[in-house]
Amino acid sequence: MNPYEKYILPHFINVACGMKPITYQRKKVVPEASGRILEVGMGSGLNMPYYDPSKVEKVYGLEPSEDMRALAAKRVANAPFEVEFIDLPGEEIPLEDNSVDTVLLTYTLCTIPDTAQALAQMKRVLKPGGKLLFSEHGAAPDESVKKWQERINPYWKPIAGGCNLNRAIPQLLEQAGFKINDMDMAYLPGTPKFAGFNYWGEATI
Repeated sequence: MNPYEKYILPHFINVACGMKPITYQRKKVVPEASGRILEVGMGSGLNMPYYDPSKVEKVYGLEPSEDMRALAAKRVANAPFEVEFIDLPGEEIPLEDNSVDTVLLTYTLCTIPDTAQALAQMKRVLKPGGKLLFSEHGAAPDESVKKWQERINPYWKPIAGGCNLNRAIPQLLEQAGFKINDMDMAYLPGTPKFAGFNYWGEATI
């Protein structure tokens, strides 16, 4: 790990993912999580304040970065429910089949190298009748913006921790066997268009 990845990148991600428009999205999605929850890509714990404690039994926070977990420690310590960190990437989820009620994805699918494997693992651990909640940025519908995403992505990815600007979020979910029951999409105000097209909603299996 180079010095940028260790000392600068975690703080850059914490600030970028804590911007007001993204926080507003978190406030829409996170309170819907309930029961035993798997949060994939917990990062610096930015979702912690928006869980509804009356609905939460336990949160498993999957986060492979030690530095991100260190940033999350204070937010996790203040949580009024049990949080257990899992020090593994999204492609490796060490939970039993059908063991969680909710999978939560917020600004995570953009960085997972093998999205198909990771989503297959999420589907495996989700109980029948459970839900996958998501708020993700991805490929824009406008060709002019999409072209810029394609141009910028090779340069953006290494400085943004592997983040891809142009992933087709709905297609990735559906290809993994999830059924999208409810979804909204829009450019988030106050964000650059090439990084600001968001998809958010709920999917089941």
